[in-house]
Amino acid sequence: MTYSDQKILELIGNPSTRETGYRALVLSYQKRIYGIIRKMVIIHEDADDVTQNTFIKAFRNIQKFQSNSSLFTWLYRIAINESLNFLEKKKRRFFLPIEDHYEAMENYLSSSHLVSGDYIEIKLQKALLKLPDKQRLVFNMRYFEDLPYEEISKITGTSVGALKASYHHAVKKIEVDVQSE
Repeated sequence: MTYSDQKILELIGNPSTRETGYRALVLSYQKRIYGIIRKMVIIHEDADDVTQNTFIKAFRNIQKFQSNSSLFTWLYRIAINESLNFLEKKKRRFFLPIEDHYEAMENYLSSSHLVSGDYIEIKLQKALLKLPDKQRLVFNMRYFEDLPYEEISKITGTSVGALKASYHHAVKKIEVDVQSE
């Protein structure tokens, strides 16, 4: 059963149906949010953890949702912030030089049974890992999610012009990287 954003918010807002509302929120958006996060953190177990943290944070802060965007846009914003924070913490926690961190994710792409895709797709994913996190995020939202720049702007709080420039630079870097291999 799918619920509208309004129905989910009503269920969460009522103390007697709060748990049902939370389950409806997760069921409605978990797959899409996981996909977004997975493209950023790459490793399945990490994506599961970040997805869980995203929904916990959303549930704890649902009263801050102002309905001036869709519930998905609000969740997306939380998911990207959680993903970027996770990547930053992981780098700091393990005192990894950035190259080692990306090398670990690249190795995961090459060896994990949880990563599907042909040679070209994996090559693209490896090229994406070389982009700065925020540039990779913009590329993922535009290329894989096919979100319009206006919606990406709402999610990221970045101007449309800056997003277009970021996407353009990402595409150029990917082209150079893919052609150099």
